[in-house]
Amino acid sequence: MLHLLIFLLLALGDFSAAKDVVYNFNVTWVTANPDGLAERKVVGINGQWPLPIIEVDKGDQLIVNMYNGLGDKSTSIHFHGMFQNGTNDMDGASMVTQCPIPPGSSFTYNFTVNQHGTYWYHCHTDYCYPDGYRQALIVHDKDAYFAHQYDEELSVTLSDWYHDMMEDIKPKFMSLYNPTGAEPIPNAFLFNDTTNLSLSVKPNTTYLLRLINTGAFVSQYFYIEDHTFKIVEIDGVYTEPTEADTLYISVAQRYAVLLTTKNTTDKNYPIVTVADSTLLDTIPSDLRLNSTSWLEYDGSAPHPQADITVAESSDLVPIDDSTLVPYDHMPLLENPVLSIQLDVVMGMLDTGKGYAFLNDISYTAPKVPTLYTALSAGNQTTDATVYGEFTHPMVLGHHDVVEIIMNNNDSGAHPFHLHGHNFQVLTRFPSYGADFFELKGGDPVPYDPSNHSAFPAYPPRRDTLVLPPQGHFVIRFVADNPGVWIFHCHIDWHLAQGLGMLFIEAPTQLQEQMTIPADHLAACSAGGIQSKGNAAGNTEDYTNLKGQNVQPGWIPDGFTARGIVSMVFTVLSAVLGMGSIVLYGLSDLKFSSTGSTDGQDVSDEYRD
Repeated sequence: MLHLLIFLLLALGDFSAAKDVVYNFNVTWVTANPDGLAERKVVGINGQWPLPIIEVDKGDQLIVNMYNGLGDKSTSIHFHGMFQNGTNDMDGASMVTQCPIPPGSSFTYNFTVNQHGTYWYHCHTDYCYPDGYRQALIVHDKDAYFAHQYDEELSVTLSDWYHDMMEDIKPKFMSLYNPTGAEPIPNAFLFNDTTNLSLSVKPNTTYLLRLINTGAFVSQYFYIEDHTFKIVEIDGVYTEPTEADTLYISVAQRYAVLLTTKNTTDKNYPIVTVADSTLLDTIPSDLRLNSTSWLEYDGSAPHPQADITVAESSDLVPIDDSTLVPYDHMPLLENPVLSIQLDVVMGMLDTGKGYAFLNDISYTAPKVPTLYTALSAGNQTTDATVYGEFTHPMVLGHHDVVEIIMNNNDSGAHPFHLHGHNFQVLTRFPSYGADFFELKGGDPVPYDPSNHSAFPAYPPRRDTLVLPPQGHFVIRFVADNPGVWIFHCHIDWHLAQGLGMLFIEAPTQLQEQMTIPADHLAACSAGGIQSKGNAAGNTEDYTNLKGQNVQPGWIPDGFTARGIVSMVFTVLSAVLGMGSIVLYGLSDLKFSSTGSTDGQDVSDEYRD
């Protein structure tokens, strides 16, 4: 009885400590020039950019009231890494768990934060977060095992940066003129949304340093000259303290480290970030891949540039995140109920544009948000058919152990992110090191279940993991969170090309626990999007997918990618040539000696 009373008192104490944390966001365009090289429009909040850092304590209720004041763009907010257990409708992925929020509409995100650690928030609607709509989300935890081992906190975001707006880059990227799907090259790399920044520190002090890559494309190496640190968290999962001096942080990944400063103030030390050049198809002469900020002990002392001696970024050897051990020692998940093998391929379809595929499917958004299909499909909610062919849906049973085997047939790395979960990392090939970013000599190396490294007893867990070029990884998670969750490459260009799929998890239980808020449905109505029906918008027959959104067709047998591009441009040239002939002929009519007024009319109509 005494134990029960103590438990109730402790639970009541935790409850009373929790609070509502409310943010009111008016999302509008503002101007900024973070690298000092080009002023441009960016997405601001309440007239400001950089955006506000969201800070809560574990157990708090986070409420974000958002008004879309952009005027010309729909938007949303995804709280990256938040499980949203019981609040799948707050996940923020447009056409997955909600409708895009059209200009002039308001929308409230409201959920309990039952997690701890380092996260971020960003738009999850059609290329919008590289326009500046991203920032840190920090969940403080007074009960963290290292809570009494540090004196102060610092948060750092790393990101790539484009001088052009996404609306201008997008048509050039998904274009006949870019059939290989070469990603747009950033113009700069930012450190806390600026460059040449000094982080002021005190001597002999331990800091909890939170590091977040909020970029759209490029991974970055991170180190501080003449300093080491201890990793204590990856992607919201506490780890056994692990000494390191260099990190590789892909887009969407996060680390928290304990950094103890030196017992002196005689100099300042470069904080070095180096962009992963292996991801770039070309490197413009004016693009600086390495950037220097400073751990500033004395503001009046010199701020030296970093002494970077490596020839290539891949010569840096970071700690291998697959070797980290979670502090809670959660054991290896055994006996998966479902094993899903996914092969990554980048290729071309008959439009002549570059696309991305998981098992020959390029993710194509449905006409109805998939969560709303799951809620309106009645007893057909467990039938994957209703979610459409090109959302690549997989229905998961409640509490099933799910295994994902990913084979990369592409020569580029892909950081894959799973919404609603973190996952155990069982194996990855190759490991971080000289061959990680470029397997020499040839063919992709798929996972072989009869020949792999031993699975760890306590696998590391995170929500974003890098799939090596031509390599593979194996991950597992428990389907204990009813909802619709997208699994996708977090390079924004690759998601736009279709490198994603949907998990519809325990949809029967989902129907029992969820009702969509009125303002969410109002956003659908304002945007002219249905909130019921299958992937094709059919509310009468959920298995009838006539009219669903589809990926472009395959290139016919016998055609090569080069051949289809050549054919497209040949036809285009022919059309332009015929147009020139027609224009020349009509001009003759205009200036004929007969003075025909009919000829004049035809010529004017053509010009208009």
